[in-house]
Amino acid sequence: MQTHVIEHPLVDHKLTALRDQNTDSPTFRRLADELVTLLAYEATRDVRVSPVRITTPVADADGVRLTAPKPLIVPILRAGLGMLDGMVRLLPTAEVGFLGMIRDESTLLASTYAERLPEHLSGRQCYVLDPMLATGGTLSAAVRFLVNRGAGSIRAICLLAAPEGCARLESDLADVDIPVSVVTAAMDERLNEKGYIVPGLGDAGDRLYGVAG
Repeated sequence: MQTHVIEHPLVDHKLTALRDQNTDSPTFRRLADELVTLLAYEATRDVRVSPVRITTPVADADGVRLTAPKPLIVPILRAGLGMLDGMVRLLPTAEVGFLGMIRDESTLLASTYAERLPEHLSGRQCYVLDPMLATGGTLSAAVRFLVNRGAGSIRAICLLAAPEGCARLESDLADVDIPVSVVTAAMDERLNEKGYIVPGLGDAGDRLYGVAG
């Protein structure tokens, strides 16, 4: 498994504002949306294309178009939804599936509670959206789910990652024989005793949507 930490001044600038506890939810959503588009630009460097001949207003020209089957974008509910618009903006012709995962706060184990995905992915390029790669349990379970459906490659886009989460993915997915990678804006220091990324940015879902209690 490969991990790509994107180094760019605009990425760092937007991530700094996301980390700030004084950033309100509307601003947080806008910044997350913008940051995802920047990350998605890097994450889609290997998206499959095929050559095509077109005619411009001046002359014929060679170009490329996305090939079939279309890329599949899979946000992990609920926080992954906050990343969807930024990803679809870059890949408007992609298809979107949904995967509901929940983490047991005592065991930190993830389980699937809902899904809306094709039954057979048959070689599809999948882009998983999950804001925080913390313990790695949720993302590992999501990747395994897509592998079992026949995905051809999987790239996870995360706002932040922790070393422990990346190590968990490496261990859990050691037997997976398709390309799996992570694209993130930063690799933070560690996890705390509650499984939160340090310094992190808090609970991404709560900061995107508020606390519904």
